[in-house]
Amino acid sequence: MNTQFIEYPKCSTCRKARTWLQEQGVEFTGRHIVEQAPTAEELRSWWQASGLPLKKFFNTCGTKYRELNLAARLKEMSEEEMLALLATDGMLVKRPLLVTENGSVIPGFKAETWSTALCK
Repeated sequence: MNTQFIEYPKCSTCRKARTWLQEQGVEFTGRHIVEQAPTAEELRSWWQASGLPLKKFFNTCGTKYRELNLAARLKEMSEEEMLALLATDGMLVKRPLLVTENGSVIPGFKAETWSTALCK
């Protein structure tokens, strides 16, 4: 498996992250988060590998997040319900999402964090 870069191409942060990866010479496979939405199983695996709270995998700035009133609803949802919901629509997932060859999974883009994960 090589490094996966899961993105929404119209997202400015995703474009910035893609450029950064290219400038660093990182070989990766891009994946359109809407056209190839992650499955609940993929999301579970990534979440567990990340060591982060599952809520970090939600795109809290997105329109869909606000429309569904998820800020309030997530507090009452089980992890299985959250994973199932994330799998229904790629736009609910925090992006970009980096899944490295060494097993690191990072939602969102911060160059320092990505650099550390890619150098493990």
